[in-house]
Amino acid sequence: MDQESKNILKTGTTILGIVCKNGIVMAGDNRVSLGQSIIIDKDMEKVYQINDYLVFSGCGSATEAQKVAKVLTAELKLKELKSRSRPSVRQSASLLSNFQVSQSAFILAGFDEDGETSLYEITGGFLKKVKDYTASVGSGMPYVLGLLERQYKKDLTLKEGIELASESIKASSARDMASGNGIDIYTITKEGIKKVVTQRTEQNYKDE
Repeated sequence: MDQESKNILKTGTTILGIVCKNGIVMAGDNRVSLGQSIIIDKDMEKVYQINDYLVFSGCGSATEAQKVAKVLTAELKLKELKSRSRPSVRQSASLLSNFQVSQSAFILAGFDEDGETSLYEITGGFLKKVKDYTASVGSGMPYVLGLLERQYKKDLTLKEGIELASESIKASSARDMASGNGIDIYTITKEGIKKVVTQRTEQNYKDE
């Protein structure tokens, strides 16, 4: 693969997941860059619901993340039809960890049939259950982790988690060239999945 092709596949981003007292919060920005030098999309949703009980997000290669999300959705549906039971969040994350990717990492959150919520991150095929928060390995991670480490506390309410997620995306957007242009935030609880924030930034010019 030539260098130009590699640059097309490499995209920066900020995605994150936060474990709260009564659920999970997941968030992401909307910018896609070409080799972290040119913005090629300002309205890309990087966090999205893939079925009735799971929310998926990926960083690294936008192409890989989109393909993996589609295949994961199909594989989970097939597994459910064969076993006549819904795969758990843990089983879904384990399946995701088996996908062979070269430039991507993923976050997966959801709720099981008993109402329990959980958050997992998959990096290089390594599966980890997240007990507090993760910013995966996107380009915005260094700008988010410091804020999360200082402001995260056990048993955050969903409202507090949403506010912290929003501030984290804003922090990375202010410093990371490959992150920005908007915020999408989802909550995952035993009641279901909700998209609670959709914000897009607009560039305004004014005379001084």
